[in-house]
Amino acid sequence: MECRGRLHRKSRDIPWDAHCLTFSCFRRQPFFTGQQAPGWFLECIDIARRNARFELWAWVIMPEHVHLVLCPHEGVAMRQILWHLKKPLSDRILEHVRRDCPGFLPRMADVHPNGRTSYRFWQRGGGYDRNLRSVKDTHEKIRYVHGNPVRRGLVLRPEDWPWSSACDWLGLRPAPIRLDLDTLSPPS
Repeated sequence: MECRGRLHRKSRDIPWDAHCLTFSCFRRQPFFTGQQAPGWFLECIDIARRNARFELWAWVIMPEHVHLVLCPHEGVAMRQILWHLKKPLSDRILEHVRRDCPGFLPRMADVHPNGRTSYRFWQRGGGYDRNLRSVKDTHEKIRYVHGNPVRRGLVLRPEDWPWSSACDWLGLRPAPIRLDLDTLSPPS
């Protein structure tokens, strides 16, 4: 079972459904290498959780994409959450690149058919959003998310990947951002 498949997000705002989100960097480029971009994204997640109101249950930042397992509070639309997660990071990265690394701009350039150029951190579209309708599905997706770096051959164990909530789940050390594990039912 995977949190990927369709190119465009087909979310359903069903109260109390958890979601497994996947979104990719522009043209699936490895924009999340190093420490800066992943660190900034974690800050965005933490701020988005307060502004868009959701419970965060798991996450992993891969070199060219991210997975999140979260549950919106009642009345919060997924489009709001995605905006709060993605837009601030895009703006911050673009500002940084323009100021400090202008040679990187061509990698972010998206030339439109009308000749206009925009610069992207994220791939077009909302990404992939899967509603998780049961506690079992939610825990399966959390295992999938944490196992992603292992399946890719980046580490031997999920807890060895620095940009993941796996260590927090295993009780080894707190993740860089707080998880809301007290709001998630244990697996049955």
